[in-house]
Order: sequence, then structure tokens, then C-alpha cells
Amino acid sequence: MGRVKACAFVVAVLVIGAFPASAAAGVAPNPVGEIDCNGLSPIQAPAHPTAACADPHGDWAGRFYDNGHYIGHDEPSVRFISNKPGTGDDVTFVERLGHDPSALPTVSQPGNDITHYFELTVAPWVSTTVCDPKSAPMLPCKPESDSNAPTSTSPGGGAGFVELQFYPPGFAPLTDNISCDNTHWCSALNIDSLECNPDGSNCNNDCPEPVNFAFIQTNGVPTGPPSPQESDSSSFTPNGNTLLMNPGDTIVIHMFDVSVSGGGRALEASEYDENTHQLGYMIASAANGFMNTSKADCSGTPFNFAAEYSSAAAQNIIPWGAGPYMLDTEYEIGHFEPCTKVTGPQTFTEDVFSDTYWTNCKGPYEAGGKDSKTNPSVEPDDSPCFPFGDTHGRTTAPNLVTGCVVFFDAIGDLDYDGTPYYADWPTSETPSRFPGTTADAQPTSQGRTYPQIQFETDLADTEPACDLLTGAGCTVPPPGPGNFYPYWTLVRDRDLGCTWQFGNAGATGESFGRDRQYGAISFTPPGAFTSAIQPNPGCRQ
Repeated sequence: MGRVKACAFVVAVLVIGAFPASAAAGVAPNPVGEIDCNGLSPIQAPAHPTAACADPHGDWAGRFYDNGHYIGHDEPSVRFISNKPGTGDDVTFVERLGHDPSALPTVSQPGNDITHYFELTVAPWVSTTVCDPKSAPMLPCKPESDSNAPTSTSPGGGAGFVELQFYPPGFAPLTDNISCDNTHWCSALNIDSLECNPDGSNCNNDCPEPVNFAFIQTNGVPTGPPSPQESDSSSFTPNGNTLLMNPGDTIVIHMFDVSVSGGGRALEASEYDENTHQLGYMIASAANGFMNTSKADCSGTPFNFAAEYSSAAAQNIIPWGAGPYMLDTEYEIGHFEPCTKVTGPQTFTEDVFSDTYWTNCKGPYEAGGKDSKTNPSVEPDDSPCFPFGDTHGRTTAPNLVTGCVVFFDAIGDLDYDGTPYYADWPTSETPSRFPGTTADAQPTSQGRTYPQIQFETDLADTEPACDLLTGAGCTVPPPGPGNFYPYWTLVRDRDLGCTWQFGNAGATGESFGRDRQYGAISFTPPGAFTSAIQPNPGCRQ
């Protein structure tokens, strides 16, 4: 990967805190914030109710419940594995962002409609783990050390899960929706923690899954407070310094630790746009307003989140995740359903932001016109839903289709009747009826690719008929009308070399059995389909 000189894009600076007033221990949660990423805290209203959260495994037959609500996500990914020191705390990804079709989305023929990226994935992301001794398993963690790995005799060090998320254009605002605007991709650093036992039991239900959030910014300063205790609508609203990226731009992503003001080290995520020559970054530091959370009382303490592991070895995983996630590239799916009309208007109000949304989707994607007829308690409605052309009080560009984000009451499309479970995915890098693929080059560390990979998806965690303890009734694709599940293909790209592409592009490269690539149910931890760890094949053709 000689074309990428990642060191040229390193922003090894000491960041002056954007929110110094919080620089004291024991910051109590505000009435609005993100002490529960799933938006279900009984003591705090969510600042971002459509957040794409991490998926814990739980003590209810392997599944996680948050204040009585089932929590499950759908995160198909490729994991990259290496025993070499440094591969877990210094990684470079290069990706070319996908293009949408020039025509607007259609809602008439499920499986053959014009689709845009926001309908298929709310947040492609790349991931790593960071030390957080106040997160499950609530034990000390030595940054950049493989000694933190869980073993048969130890649950491992306290850990937070990093998702460097990308948001596709077309369905703004991000405050209660998917996008930053109608023409650009944007990105944010998310760090999820878990205030529970490692198995998801004995949680503090006031703050079970706190999340720190900050956009990638050209000046490195968050748009609003990042911490779970103090985040508000400004934290999730882009400003003039938010890095906005065009479809088709090539982005160099670098995640690594840097020295920070006040001493210590913290994770930096930087993104360099090779087309516009803009650099954006965010450092997960106390000086920047990041905090970890007390399980006892949900209070926050300014904290530097540093990389947890030195290497990306197979045993180095997030100890409380629904699957062996660590260093992955991923697409979060199962959060969109297009409609011909929406019904059931409601109002969402959070500090200075107020918006009308609808609860139910009507149209050909909603089979029978009713959600989850066999189990309405799992997916009671599709909210939040918005009509075509909605400008959300004239605050955003008009939404490009009538549709539902499926977050408020179900935390996902648990009856599998939305766009992501039809074959409306990219088939090549050129958009036509479907978007063009995003190209993810093989990640590198110290100039070398990762020698092993593993396919995984926590789809099993969301399937009601799936027994996570035996594997019975667990299927790929899931039991929905689309009878499709997207998969990874390895392709020789003219510019980026050997790249991973996601969707339905099996005709363009090596697809590893398409949806069979995800393998079988993993029992330790439960909740995911995982393939065997295998040599990274590179591009053979």
C-alpha cells in the first residue's frame, strides 16, 4: 500500500478542551444526554434517539434487554486479525465512498426498487476497543496491552467499543434521523460502554449503555459536549467545521493513540479526503469533554480513552459484545423501511430541537399492513417515520423518500421486511438502479496487511426463533419476505488494489459462498454467526 503515506495525515497535537467546565469528577447526568445509547433510560431523555449502538450479549438466553425492551442489532462485518504488536493500536483503513443513483428512491417493487445508501445502512463503521475500567467487566485495564484479553479464568479488562461511523446522505437531520445533509457523507467517533456484568446482567438500568459521541471535525473540536452526561442536540448537529465528504471521495482513516494535554494518551481518529485534501479528526480525551460513567450513580468523570490492545490477536475482543468483535469493517443494517404513506403523528422534543414524526409505515414493504403480527411486543411500530419532502421545520434539505428509521420502539427491523433484507444492494461499483459499492481497501498497520480474517454478523441475536444456546432455528438470510442477506466480496480495484465490497456484488470478485460466508452460531460469546478464522486471501484474480 505504498500510495498511502498515513504518517503525513497524523495530527499529533495537544487538543485544548472544548468544554473545560466539566473538568471535575462526578458530573451528574443532565435531563438530556446519552447515558443510555438505546434511549431507554428512565432518568434521562435521549439526545440522539436514533443512535447506532453496540450490541451487548445478555443473560436472557444470550440476549440483552434494556429496561424491559429487547435490544438487538444487525452488524455484518469482516474482522482483521494479527498477532504482531502494534496492529491493535495503530491501524489505517482506506475507502472510496459509494455513489447513489441519480434518480430518487422508489417504493413500488420490493427487491427491484431504486434504492439509496441511507435505505440500506444507517452507519457503515470501522471499529476497535479502548480501555474503560468503569465499563464491563469493571476491572482495571492497561492501555495498549494484550494482558486485557478475556480468558477462561478472567473476564478481561474494562472495555469500551469504538465505532467510527459514517452516515450516508439523503435523510437528515442526524438528531433524530440518519444523515447530515442530502449530498455529503459525514462521520463521528462513537465509544459505547456497558454498565453491567460481563454477561449483561445486573445493569444499572438508569445508564446501561452510555455512549460518547463527537463528529470528525476539521478543527478537532466537538460540535457539542461528547459525554453521556452532558450531550445535547448540538452534539449531533454538524457545524461549519464538520468534515463533509462527497460520494466517490477516497478517505484515508487512521486510528491510533496520541499524547494529550494534562498527560496520558488517548485515541485519535483522523480522516483525510484525498479528493478535497481536507483533514478531519477527533481525539477521545478528557480535555475534549469525553467521560466514562460510574455504574453506581451514572455520573461522569473526564477520561482519556486509549487503545485497549497492542495487537489484533484472535483473543483480543470486546468482552461484552454479541460476537467476537474488535478490529472490523462493518455495515449496520436493518433500520429502514420505505413507505407510500405514514400514519400516527407524534412529537419528539429535546432541549432546543423539536420534530414531528410518524409511527407506522404503509405500503408494499409492510406485509399485511401490520408490524410483527406474530410478536407485536418485539416490533410494535416503525418509528420514527417521515414523509417525502419533510424539511423538519425547515431545518434540513427535504427527505428523499417516505420512510421509517425503525429505532424508537424496536431498535431495529425485527420482522425483516425493510429494504436491507431485499436484493436492492450494490452489484458493482457503478450506480444504476442500486448504489455503487463502497470500496474498502485491505487495512494496514505499519505498512502491512492483516494475515487473518473472520466473517461475522450478530443477526442471530435478533431472530426470535433462534436458540442462541444450541443454534436451532438460526438462519441466514433471516425469515423475512425479501429472502436476502448482503455479503462481502473481495475485488481487485483499479485504484485501491485488493478491496472489500459489501452488498450483492458476487459477480465482480470472490464472495466466499455469499451469505454462507458467515458460518455458524458462536456460543462464546453467544449472539453471532461467525466463520472460522482463516488466512486473508488477498485478491487471487
